Amino acid sequence: MDPTPMPEGEAAPRRRTKAPETRALALMDAAERLFIAKGIAATGIDDIAAGAQVAKGTFYLYFPSKEALLGALQQRFVDSFCTRLQEAMDRHRADNHRARLRAWVATGLETYLDNVALHDVVFHEYRPEDRRMRNDNAVITQLVGLLQRGDAAGVWDVEDATLTAVILFNALHGVADDAVAMGPAADPVADRRRRVRALTRFFEQALHPDADDVDA
Repeated sequence: MDPTPMPEGEAAPRRRTKAPETRALALMDAAERLFIAKGIAATGIDDIAAGAQVAKGTFYLYFPSKEALLGALQQRFVDSFCTRLQEAMDRHRADNHRARLRAWVATGLETYLDNVALHDVVFHEYRPEDRRMRNDNAVITQLVGLLQRGDAAGVWDVEDATLTAVILFNALHGVADDAVAMGPAADPVADRRRRVRALTRFFEQALHPDADDVDA
């Protein structure tokens, strides 16, 4: 049967296609969902393409392999983590280093715990030889900058900002991992507040802040 002719003067509707950036994001979003639900090993490229509603060939236009997509997800996680930390610090004056440090600690713990399933799945192959924490960890680099600025202002005394940042970052990571290992708390809000207080006290005692640097 012949198709029904279009009314005179009307063009045939065009098939909508996703913009390249949208397709890449759709692939990453689908991969996140599937990796969390099924695991990385059990998730194939066919699954990811179907989840993003694109053809399998489209996947290879953006990612040469599933491992490359995983690397992109890791970078997106770190970028989002750093953005949340920066936004929290920026709610305080640039010269209020103690308040910015407290914001970094509280937001870091909250962000980790709110995204622990995603963190664990995208960093599932996080081997010691691949850490390169001093050079490649953007969260630590951000903390180094905060420590250096506070040191220059005389708020605290930091001999080695990078090594100190590595120690403090691992303290935060350890407290977050402990919260996950302990399972759901009877009062999750109170438990998080308790952990933030303990972490903040540890950070401040480690840095010996000047009591005159008060909140904005």
